Amino acid sequence: METPATTTNLLHPSKRLRQRYRAERWFKRLGLLAIVLSLAFIAFLFFSIFSDGYTAFKQSYIALDVNFAAEEFTQAKLAHANFPGLVKKAMHSMFPEVDSRRGKKELESLVSPSAAYKLQDMVEEDPKIIGTTQKVWVLAGDDVDMLLKGKIDRKEKQSNRRLKDNQLAWIDRLISDKKLEQKFNWNFFTAGDSREPELAGIWGAVKGSFLTLLITLTLSFPIGVASAVYLEEFAPENKWTDLIEININNLAAVPSIIFGLLGLAIFINFWGLPRSTPIVGGLVLSLMTLPTIIIAGRASLKSVPPSIREAALGVGASKMQTVIHHVLPLAMPGMLTGTIIGMAQALGETAPLLMIGMVAFIVDIPGSITDPAAVLPVQIYLWADSPERAFTEKTSAAIMILLTFLVFMNSLAVYLRKKFETKW
Repeated sequence: METPATTTNLLHPSKRLRQRYRAERWFKRLGLLAIVLSLAFIAFLFFSIFSDGYTAFKQSYIALDVNFAAEEFTQAKLAHANFPGLVKKAMHSMFPEVDSRRGKKELESLVSPSAAYKLQDMVEEDPKIIGTTQKVWVLAGDDVDMLLKGKIDRKEKQSNRRLKDNQLAWIDRLISDKKLEQKFNWNFFTAGDSREPELAGIWGAVKGSFLTLLITLTLSFPIGVASAVYLEEFAPENKWTDLIEININNLAAVPSIIFGLLGLAIFINFWGLPRSTPIVGGLVLSLMTLPTIIIAGRASLKSVPPSIREAALGVGASKMQTVIHHVLPLAMPGMLTGTIIGMAQALGETAPLLMIGMVAFIVDIPGSITDPAAVLPVQIYLWADSPERAFTEKTSAAIMILLTFLVFMNSLAVYLRKKFETKW
């Protein structure tokens, strides 16, 4: 008896079947290669940011023996005293051999301009130090700080360096005398922006971001949840409802700069709200975040089984009672997840805030939602555009802080979804 052809094909796979298996193996390998390349690029990005930014968490300080001579404080107000002169005298006393005008100027540039303000704060806080000599640690100049962090090559020609050979010798002498050290840069976390790199900090931008996101959350969350509940539970099915749904989905894909143009036209030009303030930034980001929250809210409401609604209605609950007491609590974890993701997206936005004037140079820390303020993404943009080398590490450090917030918010969204979601 002859063996059927079908049996032969099962015992001996055809050439086409082997090709399919081979193609499947290659497809798996290509997918694995794509994942490996993606992780490699992400690792390279994070390594580049960290290698450039971790040095910003340390700052160079110079120890000065400042003589608060009584004759320097004969003015009626302490603010009128010659505090810059005290800093210069302290520097000259450490290097008395420097007598030329140019040499003194180069010596004085080793110290940050903020040293005079620190001396003023010391005298205002404790006037009893007048007439005494105090050892004071003051900020070094940004070029000195870059040298100690290895950002300036000592082997380059003097004409190509920002520090001259005599300045390098003075710095080496300060290091040997233990009067030049690096300490943790608390100023980076407690100060606002500045034209001087060694004085610039992120606190003003962090507080501006907090106030802006507070406005965004206050407006977008209740409006987004209410809109999602109405569209999913109460809205009639007609062409107007379909038009609203289409527009909401389209708004979620609109470039963010369009919302900035809308905020500029309405909130600033028409309503007359002040530029570069958290209240305007919050209003613009609320418009941008609303579609995300509404879409996530509707998806969460759809995930609640119809049996929940039917059971509540069957025991006599009204439509409103069914939604508020049964459906909404079960859908809330998904809504919170969508809200946190939308807020994380708003935290990283720059383009719409640039359109409403939040690109201004703001030194003061904002105290309210109507005070001029910057936000972290815009602060990073400003520092990245600065020519000073010291602002490069500030930029990378600020990116590290921003990424930390974004990772935290997305991790919180994942945690809330895992903790409170209900398996049906």
